[in-house]
Amino acid sequence: MPVRRVASGVLVVATLMFLSACGGDAADADQIARLAMPEPITETGTATYDLWRWSWLAAMVTGVIVWGLILWVVVRYRRRNDDEIPVQTRYNLPLEIFYTIAPIMMVIVFFYWTVKVQDEAIALEPEPDTVIDVVGQQWSWTFNYTEQGEGGATPYTSGTASQIPTLVLPVDRSVQFNLHSPDVIHNFGVPAFLMKMDVIPGRVNKFQVTPTTEGDYMGKCFELCGTYHSRMLFNVKVVSQADYDAYLADLADQGWVADEPLLGGSDATTQAGLDEDDDQEGSQE
Repeated sequence: MPVRRVASGVLVVATLMFLSACGGDAADADQIARLAMPEPITETGTATYDLWRWSWLAAMVTGVIVWGLILWVVVRYRRRNDDEIPVQTRYNLPLEIFYTIAPIMMVIVFFYWTVKVQDEAIALEPEPDTVIDVVGQQWSWTFNYTEQGEGGATPYTSGTASQIPTLVLPVDRSVQFNLHSPDVIHNFGVPAFLMKMDVIPGRVNKFQVTPTTEGDYMGKCFELCGTYHSRMLFNVKVVSQADYDAYLADLADQGWVADEPLLGGSDATTQAGLDEDDDQEGSQE
């Protein structure tokens, strides 16, 4: 009876998952096919997606083996009548060695590929095609297209808690994001990039991507940064180089241009605790 109940439960769960997948629209089916991962639109995003996909495959294979062995043991060594006591085994040395060594080897393999993909995701080319200084402020974003205007000026766009800004990027061009914060820790991320990074006061984090697909996407702050964290959204448009140049010219015509990137003023470097001294808690001196 217990075996039948287990088998019935597994069948019910599998049936519900199948029906839910069939009942959704094409977007839901595509999401299921990608194992809930957004479709990558950057060169490095593909490596992250491959790591996610193969990790899931390894997990599913391991799960099938483990559950298969559990069910086999339940059936093979079950008590067949009230007078019978199944064989009691205190230990099995070869089996114990196997289930100690096998997980260690799995962790080593996962660690190797994770580090390999991470190194690829954070690698920096010495001369990217485009540099954008991103400022995460409470509670919106400022995007500085650094020295890309006429005469080395910097076109920029800035949002507010009630106005979502748009980040425009050229397709098939390497883009470096320099991340700044004048107030608290934020996190700059675009799900379609399969990449995000902390924005920390007093420190400039950097990463690069090369968008490969034109289109409209969404980005947001992934760090709980304060009262209006939920409003720290931004749009992303990946366009052709010609449209990108026209967008920068349009920003300049509207007066959205500065001699230098707008990075939050003196507040970006004068936050409490940023100037380390010998008496400061956690000082490395």
